[in-house]
Amino acid sequence: MLGQKISEKINFYLDDLATPIGKLINISIAFLVLASAVSFVAQTFEISATTRDHLNLLDNIILDVFVFEYFLRLICAEEKLKHLFSLYAIIDLVAILPFFLGAIGVTFIRLLRWFRVLRLIRLVESRSLFAHKTEDIAILFRILFTLFAIVFVFSGMIYQIEHASNPKFHNFLDAFYFSVFTMTTVGYSDVMPKSDAGKLTTVLMVFTGIALIPVQLGDLFKRLVQTANQSDRENDTTKDCVCSGCGLSLHDSDAEFCKVCGTELKKL
Repeated sequence: MLGQKISEKINFYLDDLATPIGKLINISIAFLVLASAVSFVAQTFEISATTRDHLNLLDNIILDVFVFEYFLRLICAEEKLKHLFSLYAIIDLVAILPFFLGAIGVTFIRLLRWFRVLRLIRLVESRSLFAHKTEDIAILFRILFTLFAIVFVFSGMIYQIEHASNPKFHNFLDAFYFSVFTMTTVGYSDVMPKSDAGKLTTVLMVFTGIALIPVQLGDLFKRLVQTANQSDRENDTTKDCVCSGCGLSLHDSDAEFCKVCGTELKKL
């Protein structure tokens, strides 16, 4: 019984962004994701051997944290099988696969690292993250993140595939340049893939760009216009009142008790 309560508490905080503890945990995870992304990009440039060793050590530490978090979420999940095949769990698994595939080719392992940025989807999709913002701002942020994630992942993939045999892909910036012009179907020909895997990845880039980029940009411009032409909503459906029991700060405007722990809320 006690173990079940602890599991429920851990499971709550791992997905929570409203309480101080939940914010600390999830923002820390997001920081580690961004730190690993910066590390990957930095290692594509010419840096000293000492700096590269430090970045590899940082990447290994972050990977260990993500492996621990993955199994902690699995152990504490109420429906383990359902959790195992959920979108977030699959993304988390892809992000930590290098931990289990150490004996397989280094190129394949490094290719998987670029998908780690997708772990931010859980944070971006959280309603609590934008609780004090208008819906338009939340949607704008999600659209921008989607565009960034698509370009970042494809840039990392094409760099990892091509840089060893293609001098045109000298660092991440070259791959990013190629990805942006390929996915927007502009298609400058000064940087081109040579390997079969690189060409197939480029085809996938084009299809993804045609299918997703116009839709995302269309939604982005639509939301920008709507945001510019409308003021913030006057009637907010939530109130900011910190629960003395669990620390939850967001409650319905007519709430008298905390929806998480049941503690009576102080009237403002």
